[in-house]
Amino acid sequence: MTWGNSKPPDPENPEIPFNDEDFRKRKSHPSFTDYINAERNIARLGKTNKKKFSTYIVASGHQYGAEEGLFHYFFKMCWLGETPAIPVFGDGNNIIPTIHIRDLAVVLQNVAEHRPDFQYVLAVDTSMHTLEELVKCISKNIGPGKIEKVPKEDAFLSKELTQMQLDMLFVNMRMEPFYVKENFNIKWVAEAGLVENIAQVIMEYKQTRGLMPLKVCIHGPPGSGKSTIAKELCKHYKLHYIWINDVISEKIADLEQIVAKEADRVEGKEGEEEEDNEQEEGENIEAAKELLDAIKENIKENKGHLDDEYLVKIMKDKLMSMPCRNQGYVLDGFPETYEQAVDLFKDVEAEEEEEEEAKGKMPKFNQIIIPEFIFSLTASDEFLKNRIINLPERKVAGTHYTEGQFLQSLRRFRQLNTDDVTVLNYFDELEIHPHFIDIAVYEDSEDRLAVPKIIKEIGEPRNYGLTDEEKEALERQAAEERLIKEAQEKAEQEHKEAKEREERMARWEEWNKQQEEVKKQEQELLEAQSVPLRNYLMKNVMPTLMQGINECCRIRPDDPVNFLAEYIFKNSPDINWNKKC
Repeated sequence: MTWGNSKPPDPENPEIPFNDEDFRKRKSHPSFTDYINAERNIARLGKTNKKKFSTYIVASGHQYGAEEGLFHYFFKMCWLGETPAIPVFGDGNNIIPTIHIRDLAVVLQNVAEHRPDFQYVLAVDTSMHTLEELVKCISKNIGPGKIEKVPKEDAFLSKELTQMQLDMLFVNMRMEPFYVKENFNIKWVAEAGLVENIAQVIMEYKQTRGLMPLKVCIHGPPGSGKSTIAKELCKHYKLHYIWINDVISEKIADLEQIVAKEADRVEGKEGEEEEDNEQEEGENIEAAKELLDAIKENIKENKGHLDDEYLVKIMKDKLMSMPCRNQGYVLDGFPETYEQAVDLFKDVEAEEEEEEEAKGKMPKFNQIIIPEFIFSLTASDEFLKNRIINLPERKVAGTHYTEGQFLQSLRRFRQLNTDDVTVLNYFDELEIHPHFIDIAVYEDSEDRLAVPKIIKEIGEPRNYGLTDEEKEALERQAAEERLIKEAQEKAEQEHKEAKEREERMARWEEWNKQQEEVKKQEQELLEAQSVPLRNYLMKNVMPTLMQGINECCRIRPDDPVNFLAEYIFKNSPDINWNKKC
């Protein structure tokens, strides 16, 4: 970008590229003035004491390869497959100088080893691709295959592109690495540029970022929970769920849409003819019509079913689609037979070579779509029958799990998987050995207990992880769950305290009742024990005492207590005063 505002070497012929000798004419982009100042300072330092060290400036094109840097925005958008077309900002006619990151490393290594006399070196590949050509190539080979030109201003609205990256995308410059080609013996990784080496670049991008497709096949008898497990795996790994009925419906809908587009074009949308032709590039309208008619006719002839010829073709087209090639898929119960598997996964390009090979060698297969993991669910007929019988009515309604249909499907599955040549044998021959899972061991109404075992076998997800929206949703969910948990804990605490309070009050009331009962019993006991004493006093003491009190009240002596004592003593019935001592 230190060349960003440089004027063409020949104003009359703008197609003449810059080369290394034009470095003194370079003019930096306004946002990269610090970079060109750094270049000048480094060049000056190298001239002060050449015996101690030498300095070089290697001006590279925009790097690509490995994890991708500048072009990662487009690679990621294509890989995710969430948009029907990839944006090209502006007219897209600006030429972007590029170089593979490994080629740049080789150039730097050559500079260090050869210590050239020339202090300024251009490091770019030989390509002269425009932004539109680069984005179109990326979209075609890893994305939806379509591009959409949008105003430059829209680029500044993107949160994933920095100002520096936008400045680099809008550069328009032809550059030729004259010195590198003439003086260095470089074994180029991608000398012709990104477009010519796109397959290799995409493989590097997927491998470096851990985005290799995850391909899984779930095999098993009806009622074993294939669909439930497959959908749970798709949810966990963000894969595409592949069920043959869905794929057939989708294919018919796509073919009908292609035919409808042709009908609309014929009716007179001439102003959009060029755009339609560009968007429909590679779509053979006539072939689509023929295939659609053939599929409908075959379904009619077979009373709602399709021959293997069409099943395999439709399924292969689905597995070869860009989303399945990028993220991967989970196959639900297909292929069912050895023959279907051979036709579905065979490598058409190597078919002739395969016929010439000696027997006994591993058969050729299409590595792009072949499953990586095979999981075969096993269970006894009795177990499966009991499971279907115990299913709720709402789950059975509208499915083939009625008694007659289920038993028929189960017999057919057993017939297809008891011979020596089965679909599992095919994968064994390819050294893709199936994992067998006994569903009875992981019995669960939702088949969720078997899923963790499968996830453990497969390993970690191979994707970009959670999006910002998903992270926000999870944070909101966690916050809501935390609030609910806190409210529940508070309610439980209040309930516990109220219960303890009630228990304390009940214990207090019980204690008070017991105290009252004890007092009552003590009072009754005291009264019962006092009766003999009262009787004794009333008989032996009270008569004499009352007489003494009355006499004391009549006489009124000076010492009433002493008088009363003498009176009681003298008048005690137990003392005989006439008896002589």
